[in-house]
Amino acid sequence: MQESISSLKSVFKQHRWPAIFTFISVICGSLVYLVVTPPKYETSVRVMLNDKQLSVSDIGRDLTQLSEIGQSNPIATQAELARSERVLVQAVTQVSLKGVNDVPKTETLKDDLQVTTIPATNILQISYKSQNPVLTSSVLNAVAGAMVKENAEAIRSQARSAREFLETELPKKRSQLASAEAAIAQYKQSQGIVSISDSEGNDSAQTQNLVTSLADLDRQELALSTQLQDAMVRNNSLRQTTDADTLENAYAMVRAGQDEELKQLRAKLADLESQVAIARKRFTDNNPTLIKLIEQRDATRTLYTQNLSKLSPQNNSINSSADIASDPVSQDLATKVILSEIEKAGLEAKLAQVQNAKAQLQARVNRLPTKEQALNALTRQRQDIATSVDLLQKKLEEARIAEVQLASNISIIDTASPPVNPNWPNKPVVLIVATLAGMFLAVGVVVLLDFLDGTLRNATEVGKLVKLPIIGVLPLLPDSSLNVENSEFLNNSGLVEPYRKLLWTIQFRSDKHLQVFVISSAQPGEGKSIVASHLAAVAAMSSRRTLLIDTNLHCPTQQKLFNLVARSGLTDAIDGRVTLAKAVQQTTIKNLWVLGCGKPHANPSRFSDSARMQTLLAEAAAQYDLVIIDTPSVTSSVDAIALSHNSDGLLLVTRPNFTRKDTLVQVVSDLTNNQVPILGITLNGINSQTEKYYRYPVKDYQPLEHQNYERRVLENVDQ
Repeated sequence: MQESISSLKSVFKQHRWPAIFTFISVICGSLVYLVVTPPKYETSVRVMLNDKQLSVSDIGRDLTQLSEIGQSNPIATQAELARSERVLVQAVTQVSLKGVNDVPKTETLKDDLQVTTIPATNILQISYKSQNPVLTSSVLNAVAGAMVKENAEAIRSQARSAREFLETELPKKRSQLASAEAAIAQYKQSQGIVSISDSEGNDSAQTQNLVTSLADLDRQELALSTQLQDAMVRNNSLRQTTDADTLENAYAMVRAGQDEELKQLRAKLADLESQVAIARKRFTDNNPTLIKLIEQRDATRTLYTQNLSKLSPQNNSINSSADIASDPVSQDLATKVILSEIEKAGLEAKLAQVQNAKAQLQARVNRLPTKEQALNALTRQRQDIATSVDLLQKKLEEARIAEVQLASNISIIDTASPPVNPNWPNKPVVLIVATLAGMFLAVGVVVLLDFLDGTLRNATEVGKLVKLPIIGVLPLLPDSSLNVENSEFLNNSGLVEPYRKLLWTIQFRSDKHLQVFVISSAQPGEGKSIVASHLAAVAAMSSRRTLLIDTNLHCPTQQKLFNLVARSGLTDAIDGRVTLAKAVQQTTIKNLWVLGCGKPHANPSRFSDSARMQTLLAEAAAQYDLVIIDTPSVTSSVDAIALSHNSDGLLLVTRPNFTRKDTLVQVVSDLTNNQVPILGITLNGINSQTEKYYRYPVKDYQPLEHQNYERRVLENVDQ
């Protein structure tokens, strides 16, 4: 865990500058946004939709009532009214007449206007946002006023329509009344009747009462029939919703849903059903646990059915899942079924009574003389028409009053005032969001760069990639210690000890006496020549006759590192122009000799696998205690592979934050496929960023940048 945290810290430290740049860019972008974005002011107005508006007429009250349940939602209707074209046009016109500048167009106002419903109320909150605080409040107040005006106009329009209809129908009814009165007068004149009592001896008052009563019963029968039809429709709808086919079943459903013992049995039965389902998945059908659970479930179900049948009428069975009103909504619906049945029964009884009374009166009327019956029929017709005329006259007066009265079921409860402080941009919110976004983007940049960066970071990654031992960890040398002959390196134990440990580990891990080995790297620039020269110097300090051979004919380095004059060397010895003893050069370090590259050659690759090279290495091994061969990198030349077969093994040098993972894997694969004995891997150039992973602390070193390490060495030597 600690290693993972340290690795994360290393990754973030490596890519800190892109991350910091990303974070600062986001913050600067937010600051620019705050500067260039004009402030916007927001305010709101609240209007309330009243359930009933006071009116002096019945028609006015009816027109201002909200719609019943099941019809359109009045709150939603008024919310759409606030954003309607007519309301917005009126509001824009009103604001323009006040001389307010920058009045928006209706299309823009419709998009910017926000209408929300306050939960559990009949209150609408209308909000608007603009750059002008005075314009914001003026627009909202104008919209609210236009809503009230439009609503009142709609009510007046309905009252006007009712008045126009009544003014059309009332003359027709009056004409019918006049015709009925004329028919009665003509009948009396044709029959020579002054009054019924004069001609037949009956009481005209009693006859008039019969006619009036029969007309009243007709109206009652019509009203009761209408009410009964409504009750039947409502009753059928409730039955379909609750599945209660009879009044008794509805009562039983409510009782069963409210019974505490049945509630407990239902809960217990549901729990047992769940346990049985789980047990079926875990056990076979013959398992005792499953059988016991099934028996408990069946016993509980039987007891539940018995208790349920006690509540049902005449012991009729009730479905335990569908026909029981177990929740408040179902109980309320079942209760409404009962009340609806009672209402229906009451209306049927009243209708039967009215129809019976009407039949009795009709029988009495039928017993009147023929002349009186005809006159009674005309009189009853005249009374019906007269009643209609009176009703139409009353409704006409109410419609006229409602049309004149300014009635509206919308009222303004909170007006909008010009806001003092802008609502947007909200500086704290923008800065907080920008900070969070900048942090996320910075982390994303680090993750992306780390994903794209295929270089090694530490020994743990090397071990996971190639499964080879890490036998050495070498520090990044300061510029003053790159030249081996400089006493600063040899006198600094903190720099020498890692090389001594590496040399000791190489010898200890070798199965045989290690005398000749190759030092190479996966790719150029990893500091293998520096490692070879300093390792040779440390070996010479141990009183071992050491020969350092520079076989990097493409880019020779060792003579410059030791300040040696370029003269005959490896190529001359292989060609036979000089002997090995004359080709080597003594350094200022005791027991250390260097064999330089010698005369440049057009085809340097032919020397590494030549027979003369093998002979030369054997001769060197015979004359020196330790021979270190500095070769080109494995990816740039096959010299390292060829020379490794003539040595005791190969030491592979890598550098954190420089060596690519895929290159290292490919190099190790190539070496393994060519049966090259790999002594191990050493990490070179460890600095303060990576020292936490290793035993030797790195002090007073500068961080290693991604420049060519060996090129820096050569430039320093040339100086």
